Amino acid sequence: MRALREAGRSVPDDVAVVGFDDVPYALHTDPPLTTVHQPMREMGEAAARMLIDHFAGMPLPETPQVLPTTLIVRGSTVPGAPPAPATRSGPAGPTTTATPAIPV
Repeated sequence: MRALREAGRSVPDDVAVVGFDDVPYALHTDPPLTTVHQPMREMGEAAARMLIDHFAGMPLPETPQVLPTTLIVRGSTVPGAPPAPATRSGPAGPTTTATPAIPV
């Protein structure tokens, strides 16, 4: 966010910024960072269960294990802002509508 300010951009007025992991540092940025919280303990427990099952000769799950995440809205995003372009996943993987990059 500092690089955006140095480039003359305002967070969140010009650019919204969202992080991932909800680390404690996110509360101490200026402005506080909107972030996606992921359930680290549950992730660790699921990984440990799969590892124990694998060592016991059980097959690994054929589908990915999906755990819920939570969006923690803070000052680096503007409430009520228009939604971002839709993202879709296809055979080639995720795609999005690109916007021009800002050199930082």
